[in-house]
Amino acid sequence: MKILHTADWHLGKKLDHFSRLEEQISVMEEIIAIADEEQVDLLLVAGDLFDNFNPAVEAVELFYKTLKRLSQNGKRPIIAISGNHDSPNLINAPDPLARECGIILIGHPKAEITPFSTEHFNISKSAEGFIEMNINTVDFPVGILHTPYANEIRLKEYFGENKEEEINKVLSQTWKELADQYCDETGINLLTAHLYMNKKGSAILEEPEGEKPIKIGNADLIYSDSIPEQVQYTALGHLHGFQNIGTKEKPVIYSSSPLCYSFSEAGQTKYVSIITAEPGQAVSYEKKALKSGRTLVRKTFSSVEETVQWLKENPYTFIELTLENETFLTADERRLIYQSHTGIVHLIPKVKNRELNEEQSHEINLNQNIETLFKDYFKSKNGGQEANEELMKLFNEILNP
Repeated sequence: MKILHTADWHLGKKLDHFSRLEEQISVMEEIIAIADEEQVDLLLVAGDLFDNFNPAVEAVELFYKTLKRLSQNGKRPIIAISGNHDSPNLINAPDPLARECGIILIGHPKAEITPFSTEHFNISKSAEGFIEMNINTVDFPVGILHTPYANEIRLKEYFGENKEEEINKVLSQTWKELADQYCDETGINLLTAHLYMNKKGSAILEEPEGEKPIKIGNADLIYSDSIPEQVQYTALGHLHGFQNIGTKEKPVIYSSSPLCYSFSEAGQTKYVSIITAEPGQAVSYEKKALKSGRTLVRKTFSSVEETVQWLKENPYTFIELTLENETFLTADERRLIYQSHTGIVHLIPKVKNRELNEEQSHEINLNQNIETLFKDYFKSKNGGQEANEELMKLFNEILNP
């Protein structure tokens, strides 16, 4: 069978004040096209479906329309779990109706899905944190351990008070008991979770810049050796770069976000994972690159002319722009830069440091008039840089409103 694993859609997310909705519509179309082209039998969406607990109407509409099309109106089952950006209750709310379209939405850890049947598949077994399904297009059962994100309150509720010391032990034990009871070599065995997971002894993986962090110290760090040996593929969400923290034989995959959502992700290629699996055998997976969306770029220039030329040559980007110059930008220079490009997220002017010589390094005479005093102060704090005419005009407007 073939499985598509994706995560961290963050529908409704903005980059500073820039909407990403049109890009998200495009990348959802791309994921739908890949699922159809690859003729996948099952989809796993591993959390952070939305960017916040109260997503905009447009984001919710895009989510439901995308899932319906991915499910081919019920022919292809989808398992979607909540992440740390999602409201579990919001994710759970449409589940009874979603099931009619072949979509299973799981908001809370240790959720137990009531067995049901559709024309195209059925849930034959269910327990807290586990389902087994039989799909018409597949000749064997598919067992899925599922663990949506749990915040500290929910971790204590579901996994006990001593979270910092016990979470790895409790998760490992919970998963193992489920796997020992329900998973064997007659079917496919999968795990999907939205957790901060890493391989024991490996370097700490960086969480996305600007994201709500899961890891506080090492309290919420789950180790991949907690995964039961029966599990053939683990579909993770949370980290936005594609990586396998498992082995070639038993992959533990962060599939990546579908778009670059922060400048720490600048230059990353985004993917979905296509898994080929059969009972009792090692799975294989393929990274399928996603091409939609603006490129995020961090650039540094030393002149306004060079900046404007690059901006005009690279229109379909979001840019964090640093301009190093001998003087501060004038209002006209700022206007020219912003008129040259529609995707400038941050403009960071940086005046080059200049060493103070002995003549410049002197005590400021506090008995001077306020304007001269300000000029001396500004010069002392900015490497000898003189306050320009525009700055002094602004200073005088403040001084004499």
